[in-house]
Amino acid sequence: MNKMRFKALAAAVAVGGLFFAPGSVAQASAQQQVQLFHRLPDAKAAALKDLVARFNAQSKDVQVVLSAADWRSGAPHLMILEGDDEEEFVAGKPRFKPLHQLMKESGVPLKTLRPPAMMTRTPVDAKGQLLALPVGLSTPVLFLNRDALRQAGLNPDTTRINTWFELQETLGRLADTGHTCPYTVAEPGRVMVENLSAWHNEPVATQSGKTTVPSFNGMFQVKHVAMMASWTRARYLHVFNQQSEAEQRFASGECAVIAAPSASWTDYRRAGKVDVAVSKLPYYDDFPGAPQNTIADGPALWASAGKKPAEYKAVARFVSFWLQPDNQVAWQRETGYLPLNRAGLLASRSELLGHDLENVQVAVDQLASKPATPQSSAQPVVDREKVRRILDEELAGVWADQKAAKEALDNAVTRARNGN
Repeated sequence: MNKMRFKALAAAVAVGGLFFAPGSVAQASAQQQVQLFHRLPDAKAAALKDLVARFNAQSKDVQVVLSAADWRSGAPHLMILEGDDEEEFVAGKPRFKPLHQLMKESGVPLKTLRPPAMMTRTPVDAKGQLLALPVGLSTPVLFLNRDALRQAGLNPDTTRINTWFELQETLGRLADTGHTCPYTVAEPGRVMVENLSAWHNEPVATQSGKTTVPSFNGMFQVKHVAMMASWTRARYLHVFNQQSEAEQRFASGECAVIAAPSASWTDYRRAGKVDVAVSKLPYYDDFPGAPQNTIADGPALWASAGKKPAEYKAVARFVSFWLQPDNQVAWQRETGYLPLNRAGLLASRSELLGHDLENVQVAVDQLASKPATPQSSAQPVVDREKVRRILDEELAGVWADQKAAKEALDNAVTRARNGN
């Protein structure tokens, strides 16, 4: 009898398998995959992987898959791009689906802040609508090693470093007490010219017909670079060949102060070797109108053109998930990047999260110090990454004491305008 029951049960299972198998196949085939490409550094890549895992855990019919193929070799649905990759991607024939259009056609609200004037213009169209989601925004700020300040006899909680001359006094104290690298800077051109100009309401580009051309060799820029040159001769400022080297030397405790992207906060804290404080960039108090605002820049999330409506709806769901308040908080805490919507902005003001998001508070205050002006707004300079490289190459001659500040900046402007 038991044997007969077992056979009946086995038959039922077999029949059930026949009935359910097609449904299972259909369900698997109905699942929409969204391929996502990125080149984020390791720690920030881990935060992205966590975000994707959370999305996939609550979504059965849409799954996001991290892809190694970029737009040159297969056009994944989504790509996080910056620098040369981004500029090459948006140049020439349209390779992307505008994000605002994608979300509208998919019937999913795009809950972001309106792109401010001080944000990079690459992911924004002429009407101020988002072409891509600026998921990796940051702005240069000042990071300080609190222990190094204490060793120099300074109280890190009360020492004022609002102006460049106050920073110079602090660096002098650090040098006098034996600190061999008082100050360094990541991306000198971006900090010393692009952002310091906006911080003092000075333009870095001018309109020539329908094109915006570099114009960052004015009196203010020359004055600041000349002052930084005097700091290198005094051994206050040490400029290294690579951005990563400057950041590594600060993170290790070798350099006491660094001007670097606000998102570096999480990397320094994760390294755990330095008790880090964060402050706004200094300004010249004898310069009328300063401080003004700095510039927000960084990688953005682009959607490829030529996909099916169902694929874009899946993309829209992932973008909407990314913008949910809890995910915005997690993204800011884990990456150090700036908030994308009001929920993220409010989280950065929370007393519960205050210390974790201290860099975001400082960066947002600096960006919104005053309403942006035409001079302090982000400029749509063509071949921006190439211009930055040219600027850093010319400035290297200043740090090596081979060129005067004006000569270097004049050369950089000429080369940038000529495209060489």
